[in-house]
Amino acid sequence: MATTLFNASCSFPSIKVIDCKSYVGLRSNANQVRVASLPFATSQRRSLVVRASNGHAKKLGRSDAECEADVAAGNVPEAPPVPPKPAAPAGTPVIQPLNLNRRPRRNRASPTVRAAFQETDISPANFVYPLFIHEGEEDTPIGAMPGCYRLGWRHGLLQEVAKARAVGVNSIVLFPKVPEALKNPTGDEAYNDNGLVPRTIRLLKDKYPDLIIYTDVALDPYSSDGHDGIVREDGVIMNDETVHQLCKQAVSQARAGADVVSPSDMMDGRVGAIRAALDAEGFQNVSIMSYTAKYASSFYGPFREALDSNPRFGDKKTYQMNPANYREALIEAREDEAEGADILLVKPGLPYLDIIRLLRDKSPLPIAAYQVSGEYSMIKAGGVLKMIDEEKVMMESLMCLRRAGADIILTYFALQAATYLCNQKR
Repeated sequence: MATTLFNASCSFPSIKVIDCKSYVGLRSNANQVRVASLPFATSQRRSLVVRASNGHAKKLGRSDAECEADVAAGNVPEAPPVPPKPAAPAGTPVIQPLNLNRRPRRNRASPTVRAAFQETDISPANFVYPLFIHEGEEDTPIGAMPGCYRLGWRHGLLQEVAKARAVGVNSIVLFPKVPEALKNPTGDEAYNDNGLVPRTIRLLKDKYPDLIIYTDVALDPYSSDGHDGIVREDGVIMNDETVHQLCKQAVSQARAGADVVSPSDMMDGRVGAIRAALDAEGFQNVSIMSYTAKYASSFYGPFREALDSNPRFGDKKTYQMNPANYREALIEAREDEAEGADILLVKPGLPYLDIIRLLRDKSPLPIAAYQVSGEYSMIKAGGVLKMIDEEKVMMESLMCLRRAGADIILTYFALQAATYLCNQKR
């Protein structure tokens, strides 16, 4: 084999053999061929040296000249015959083929062809793994989410993170189940520097310094009312006062070592306020993933069971978006971009593929999709009942989120899907 040596960085592919007689401006010299002048080298003089190997071709039998002479004389070597045309089943009508210039099925004819032309790919690097944590030492199963647990923050969590990292998932997002005794109407536990989430972040960063940790910024896990913001006595969710609390929460999480803070509250103006608060405390490198288009969806039920964070009264429709609205997502996206968001998130995922595509087409920022608990639980339930192939539906749903335009996907399937992808590679 010939080897290549580049005298300078070039953008063209490596060349293994150059026939000097076929190219103007090339001259041979002992064991090397030098490119003296080519069009791509006119502005900056770059040279390409190709050194010939000293090896010799192996003698396998007759010479090339002898083989070619035989073929020219009509003595063509034997090869397998042309395969017969596969037979159609009995009763198939005999017709004239359609006169089609384009048959798209040609590009889907075999696994190799399909793989060559696949437009969307997916890897464990695209996954962010949502993990539920609590103060206990045992891992408690979540009834509505088969395979998911409230993990003990000191033991079970570390083990789950180790499993995820082993298959290439190195990004997680934390959701805490906060003891009832620590909840109050203003959610003050949210910014306790020694609270469950900051303690957990510090533990994880001590064990896995390169782990990317996303955090949830909202008051509902800490609020005695179960809402994402402070509730006035007439039931109104107070916007600006809530944002004040969220800023303190985000700074506390950043101080503990969070890489990305993720406001999921849907209060107006919170992204800009959080960005200013982080910068003022010296956390300019902490990113913000804004829940830009978070809809007032019925798909969140299992999640709220996991954290025991259902609203004590009313619903969240005055701050989360109307599922019937499409254009409104653009208003939220433009505001979040202007306020300094680094990532825009759509939640839920699969029922809102049109919104993911809308933001992908309209924004240069990375797009995240949250495959929420209801989506996860439906696939799990269908698999248990043998109504669907769980693994195939899981992977198809994730691929669809990628195809719609999601750069990253928050999914409870992260560990299972990444394990599947690793097994496919092997």
